[in-house]
Amino acid sequence: MNPTPTIPLERDCEAVQIPAGNKVVLPAGTEVAIEETLDHGFTVRAMGALFRIDGRDADALGLEPREEAGGPTAPEPDSPTPLEDRVWAALRQCFDPEVPVNIVDLGLVYSVEVEPAGSPPDGSRVRVRMTLTAPGCGMGPMIAEDARQRILALPGVKEAEVELVWDPPWNQSMITPEGRRALGWE
Repeated sequence: MNPTPTIPLERDCEAVQIPAGNKVVLPAGTEVAIEETLDHGFTVRAMGALFRIDGRDADALGLEPREEAGGPTAPEPDSPTPLEDRVWAALRQCFDPEVPVNIVDLGLVYSVEVEPAGSPPDGSRVRVRMTLTAPGCGMGPMIAEDARQRILALPGVKEAEVELVWDPPWNQSMITPEGRRALGWE
């Protein structure tokens, strides 16, 4: 197996250390290996550790910068697609930086509740209950905030709350068939 080639960072770059969740600045010239590329960013290996770099900082990797993804292209509020279905689609755009599978197919999302946030033109309130693969994962707040921002980007959503819960505990049997295929388990 060939090691992933490394490239030097072209500028100082903000990153989040995985799995601790610590924000750091990787200095220009740091040799990094891109381990995973997603629509919203990159997982890189540098100095013996993993880091997440946002897509908008792709230029530090010598790549074209990307706007931070806010979820799938959102239908208009009067779309025939129910808001709950659009929320699930948005959540499928969120990834655990250590696993190349979205949080829905990993089985991390336990529930999505949609309710009016007031009178009809006020939009909706969305509440998501989700977990992580491990309770001590420092990336939890980042993953939950990514999910919240993607939900808030959907037309018709006024408020979004993503709650991390630990009951029931996550286990591998919660991974969907799509997730198992993505992991090469089926």
